[in-house]
Amino acid sequence: MTALGTSRNARAPNRFLGMPITPLTLRRLHNFRANRRGYWSLWVFLGIFVVTLGAELIANDKPILVVYDGAIYTPVLKAYPESAFGSPFETEAEYRDPAVVGLIEARGWMIWPLIRFNHRTVAWDLGLPAPSRPDATHWLGTDDQARDVAARLIYGVRISVLFGLVLTFFSTIIGVAAGAVQGYFGGWIDLLFQRFMEIWSGLPVLFLLIILASIVEPNFWWLLGIMLMFSWMSLVGVVRAEFLRVRNFDYVRAARALGVADSVIMFRHVLPNAMVSTVTFMPFILSGSVTTLTALDFLGFGLPPGSASLGELLAQGKANLQAPWLGLTGFFAIAIMLSLLVFIGEAVRDAFDPRKLFAGAPPAEDAATTQAAGSATQGSQA
Repeated sequence: MTALGTSRNARAPNRFLGMPITPLTLRRLHNFRANRRGYWSLWVFLGIFVVTLGAELIANDKPILVVYDGAIYTPVLKAYPESAFGSPFETEAEYRDPAVVGLIEARGWMIWPLIRFNHRTVAWDLGLPAPSRPDATHWLGTDDQARDVAARLIYGVRISVLFGLVLTFFSTIIGVAAGAVQGYFGGWIDLLFQRFMEIWSGLPVLFLLIILASIVEPNFWWLLGIMLMFSWMSLVGVVRAEFLRVRNFDYVRAARALGVADSVIMFRHVLPNAMVSTVTFMPFILSGSVTTLTALDFLGFGLPPGSASLGELLAQGKANLQAPWLGLTGFFAIAIMLSLLVFIGEAVRDAFDPRKLFAGAPPAEDAATTQAAGSATQGSQA
């Protein structure tokens, strides 16, 4: 009984958040961790993204916390009038104003963010012509409108990554759905859809953006919708090819014979086979989305004027060659971010490659056992 229990425990699947992890998934995770460059790039990228998500707590012209006369205020989260701090004015408090600072410090204290500027704050007390070089107050200098470059960099990285993530998410959903329908049904549906994609992909995206930008002022969601109209096609070919290959397998035919609905077969039985290539492509789609937004902002057809953007920072560097810190800051920020995404994509690709085997891999089942387990799983799903 003890030996039997030990054998069953040894074969019991590992679990993560209550979900079983198969030996194949464990091997892929090990292969990803074995690629040290991609593994640590993922952690660095996640760290940068998490830090920039709280940009208002890092770079802001409002205090994080104000304690005045025994009461607690959070200006970062809520606007307060000056009258709350003993001033006769009902307008929103300007916490950088020496008069307001004096009122608060007379009966309380403040906790400021690490950088006392947000991406729109103009340093009126600069004392030098803008753009000014880096100093103890402005760590990366100021731009041509006397705004802190470090603050704009933090906000710019956040909006670029968020734009890329949202665009990648929706592009993946639409691209996978379109490729699944084409590959599974084939015939006239596949033929007509392919002709439509050939025509749609031939449209000049940049010219359309320039024309529409002259009619409507672009913003985050406007740009996202326009780019989504064209970015979904990058995954269609990969998913379509996988569905064309798998749709004639025995377990798919058996499911059809049993009367299983086409939608269930497509997204429960066939789609997992196409997710390998989809997951492999996603980091590269993300890097392409970030590059697209940067290019549009650099050309002046991206986010509204005044928005924090890496492309706008590069454009300022091009227009102010006497201030090299502008161009260098934008260049290194984009280069580091895209390098991290490329390294992550390479590690994911190696992790899903069955020909890759790294030293110290967990002992996987032999090929016959793995194939039998996979066939049993597919048969039970069907």
